[in-house]
Amino acid sequence: MRNPPASPPDDAALLASGRRTLASAQAAIGAISQRLDGRFASACRALLACEGRVIVTGMGKSGHIAGKIAATLASTGTPAFFLHPAEAGHGDLGMITRADLVLALSNSGETAEILVLLPHLKRLGVPLIALTGKGDSTLAQAATIALDAAVGQEACPHNLAPTTSTTAALALGDALAVAVLEARGFSAEDFARRHPGGTLGRRLLMHVEDIMRTGNAIPRVAPDTLLSAGLVEMSAKGLGMTAVVNADGNVLGVFTDGDLRRALDQRIDVHTTTMRQAMTAGARSIGPRELAASAALMMEQHRITALLVIDDRRQLVGALNVHDLLRAGVL
Repeated sequence: MRNPPASPPDDAALLASGRRTLASAQAAIGAISQRLDGRFASACRALLACEGRVIVTGMGKSGHIAGKIAATLASTGTPAFFLHPAEAGHGDLGMITRADLVLALSNSGETAEILVLLPHLKRLGVPLIALTGKGDSTLAQAATIALDAAVGQEACPHNLAPTTSTTAALALGDALAVAVLEARGFSAEDFARRHPGGTLGRRLLMHVEDIMRTGNAIPRVAPDTLLSAGLVEMSAKGLGMTAVVNADGNVLGVFTDGDLRRALDQRIDVHTTTMRQAMTAGARSIGPRELAASAALMMEQHRITALLVIDDRRQLVGALNVHDLLRAGVL
């Protein structure tokens, strides 16, 4: 039966409780960061050297954290899966091979379901990384490498419910995963191949050629075209710019809305000035096989709203603007 509160809590009390919990987690993670030493580097090297899979295990709340760490490792280049320690004692130990590595989470280091696994791991000669809050525990003593995840106190006012300790363990697991992915040279493209679904997949897997405008939809004019005719082309294609190309289709420059404002400030005659005279040479461009996310980053960095798409021969093959990225779900 749910216990009702002694009195209705006010907003200030609820906010204070929330802030205490967050402060507890922040302090614990900061303390663990300061205590990181060569054991952490050794654990990273063991993960990198593993020729099989990383089996992550933990019981109860630690099990939930272990599952998340396994998922993070698997999605960032380290084959991994979660093994429930209770199920392991009833046949699932067969999932562990001599080529694997085990990462075991237990705040106390005395979790019975974890300790049952130790003799089997010893027989296989499987490296064991322990992530525990007790350096003198049975698990820590049996481990190949024991990582210090100790916290001073749980955020729970009774110091009972796993709160700060599980947050700290999760952060330490993330630290391992990120250090290893950086050591592997794991790229955005590698990440994309493991996340093909949803918004993340669209952002990472979509290439410029998938969303760029092509053919007659590309605004383009010859260098000797009058500026007045260039403005008509810009308006008709609706990209806020036009490419200036020679007879072979090579890009010579670009003329944008910004160039138009500068031309008007200088009182340039649009009926006598050619595009060659008004264009900006050395236009910002991107290749068709570049990620669409790279186009978005380039636009943001250079504060522009459109890009020309140019192949290796400097041929104009497409164009896109920020609205194309928005429609594709990249932004």
